[in-house]
Amino acid sequence: MSTALDLFGTDEPVTPAQVLNFGPVKFSVESGALRHIHVHGLEAIRNIAFVVRDRDWGTIAPIISKETVDQNDTELRLSYHAQYQNQGAILDVDIVVLTTAEHLTMSATGVTTGAFETNRAGFTVLHPIDGVAGQPVRVGHSDGSFEKARFPDLIEPWQPFMDITSLAHHVGAHRFTCQLDGDLFEMEDQRQWGDASYKTYNRPLALPWPYKIEDKELLEQSVTLTWEETAQPQHAQADQISQTNATFPEMALVITPEDALRLAQSPSDLDYVAPQRLLCHLDCALGDTAAQFDALARAQQACPDVMFDLELICVCAADPAPELHTLAAQMAESGFAPASVLICPSVDRGSTPPGSEWPPCPPLDLIHICAAMSFPNVLRGGGMVSFFPELNRKRPPVAQLGFVSHGLCPIVHAADDISVMETLKAVPHITRSARAFIGDIPYRIGPASIAMRQNPYGDRTIPNPTQSRVAMADDDPRHRAHFGAAYAVGLATALAPAGIAVWTPAALYGPRGVISQGASWPIADALRALSTLAGQPVQTATQTGKTARLSVGETTFEVNLTASPVDDLNAYEWRQTANTE
Repeated sequence: MSTALDLFGTDEPVTPAQVLNFGPVKFSVESGALRHIHVHGLEAIRNIAFVVRDRDWGTIAPIISKETVDQNDTELRLSYHAQYQNQGAILDVDIVVLTTAEHLTMSATGVTTGAFETNRAGFTVLHPIDGVAGQPVRVGHSDGSFEKARFPDLIEPWQPFMDITSLAHHVGAHRFTCQLDGDLFEMEDQRQWGDASYKTYNRPLALPWPYKIEDKELLEQSVTLTWEETAQPQHAQADQISQTNATFPEMALVITPEDALRLAQSPSDLDYVAPQRLLCHLDCALGDTAAQFDALARAQQACPDVMFDLELICVCAADPAPELHTLAAQMAESGFAPASVLICPSVDRGSTPPGSEWPPCPPLDLIHICAAMSFPNVLRGGGMVSFFPELNRKRPPVAQLGFVSHGLCPIVHAADDISVMETLKAVPHITRSARAFIGDIPYRIGPASIAMRQNPYGDRTIPNPTQSRVAMADDDPRHRAHFGAAYAVGLATALAPAGIAVWTPAALYGPRGVISQGASWPIADALRALSTLAGQPVQTATQTGKTARLSVGETTFEVNLTASPVDDLNAYEWRQTANTE
């Protein structure tokens, strides 16, 4: 039997979930959050939680105490105390969940000790996307008016709904109304970060952040879910992912100039996974770009049978031409000859949230005109080295480009095991939304590892010295365990129908890599098998809540995305068989 270390790369205990039932209502409680709220057997709400974020949008984990559950013939009552600590200040919150046969209410009363700095403190409500995306919703506003609208089908770059006091939507034969009180709420389309949900949250992003809840200041909020039977039909979403003449993408692994020097000394490090390409990260903000090019050139000389792609992070002054001309000259002098170059301004590594001022940067069309002059004989691309929200909000001049790229990360908002795997359901929504504005241009994805390479939403990625499940961490132990291998197969399944040209599921070295001191991790076995599929036709790609199945060419992959056996697959097990279809 596999140990926790085998499955997750860490001995950290999995946070236990308590399942509660009352009448038609069923939900689980995990670290104070209500998850997967089902009414009459159908999921109405994905999550209701009191969430506190620090100045880097990292989640402050609560210390839960005094938890009690009481039930009688008319109601179920759950209560607990949550304490949040940040920079010496404390936010104490008492939470009460009251469930009857007609409604569920979650209320919070909090008070601070010291001035408590935060980007957000209050309730978030997550609506699921299956059977909800593109469907009608009735939005209540603070002036008493109501708006008939639809949940976005294609992913919205900005908030689809503002000034929210209530949301009403249909699931099966019931209409569900979610009433929000105690603050100003708005919604963001969380699919663009990979979450399988629409998130309604308190405190508009246009207001300043971080902000302080002053000493002894009182905070009161509540969320009430009610339901009534209607004749509205259920809108089901099939598990099958559509595909149109897609071929499976080539695989790349990330290297830095430091990695390149190591690879030059040990080129056989590529042999096990055998990727078709290497994505070479060069950051002009680090300086000494000539030495960075020289390092990449040494790796290319040592590994002539793999394609090298350049991910070039430029400073991009008001006139980007001199910088790009100098970089092209340095590259030529080093002898480094990439198959493609992705140009990304350094400031675009940071996100520009709604209501924020865009940082100084030359227009993207000007940057790519200058890039075409400096790199005339190299396939040139644009996009983001961060994630889809940044691409969606600052769309590249597609007509000037040979490809468009962005990354993925499943631990932007939550890092528990279930949430990470649930992000795979959002990936087809991302690729479909991207195709809506990039068209048929070659489309690249990556890096797309569990851990976050760099944080567009704060000054740093979140440290993870205890090897725990931490949102926005640059090192996630599950990447190096069977969980990471299962995630990679699931990601391949989610991406396969979209006609991706290149995907980058890992680095070569380091915490997001495939090898360490010559040894390989389970993800290396999965990626080795998947790399052989490049260029072959995609037959089918299917996701359920627990498994994924990918058929490419003459090969079929099946993977269990859960910690429990499913059919004849053990926890996070995958297998490869000859395609009999």
